[in-house]
Amino acid sequence: MPDFTGKVALITGGASGLGAACAAGFAAAGAKVVITDIQGERGRELAAKLGGAARYIDHDVRDEAAWTAVIDEVRALHGRLDTLVNGAGVGVLGDIESTTLEQFRWVHAVNVEGVFLGCKAALPLMREGGGGSIINISSVAGLRGVAELAAYSSSKGAVRLLSKSVALHCAARGDNIRCNSIHPSFIDTPMVDGMIAAARSPEKMAAFVRRVSPAGRIGRPEEVADVVLFLASDAASFINGVELPIDGGTTAR
Repeated sequence: MPDFTGKVALITGGASGLGAACAAGFAAAGAKVVITDIQGERGRELAAKLGGAARYIDHDVRDEAAWTAVIDEVRALHGRLDTLVNGAGVGVLGDIESTTLEQFRWVHAVNVEGVFLGCKAALPLMREGGGGSIINISSVAGLRGVAELAAYSSSKGAVRLLSKSVALHCAARGDNIRCNSIHPSFIDTPMVDGMIAAARSPEKMAAFVRRVSPAGRIGRPEEVADVVLFLASDAASFINGVELPIDGGTTAR
């Protein structure tokens, strides 16, 4: 496990799912962790569970003013920011014809605008501290199209290329700030549970989810968190602007 003693990690969507696993991983590795989400009760429970290493802040990632307030609080609490994990995300089942404009805009507001605002807000504080690492959580649906996920797939594809743009921007400035995107397949999270429950046949959807990966199972949140910690560590110092699938071999097909 990398040693993040003296480091600070900010994780959006950190109250549950992949974000919560990342928060636990960073706390276990010695980092100070700031968890943000709109799930206040869950977020406070997780912060209490992680002890003095963690702090929870209510935060809607679509709100630019809220991002300014969160970064100001991180500066006041810790004086630095070493890692940003843009983990907040939403999704709806629907193809191009059944997805409404309202649904499309909501998904993109959270999944794309939230990442844009997070990167933009975090860079000055990271720069003040001498550098850092941004990990944007995308999806395998952002690497290849999915007919039934028109809004989600397009939003996650945008995160992939936005991450590259941020990486190139920071590299050109000599900021020592890296930005990468990760692309999990189906992982055992509340979002996937909700997708299964919303399907016309939850039993068939659950079976489909299990067989998507050549591994024959869905992933565990900790398997994603381990990769996030690696990308945030000095061991990944020459990894920048990449998209990394975490999918049990799904995209190898």
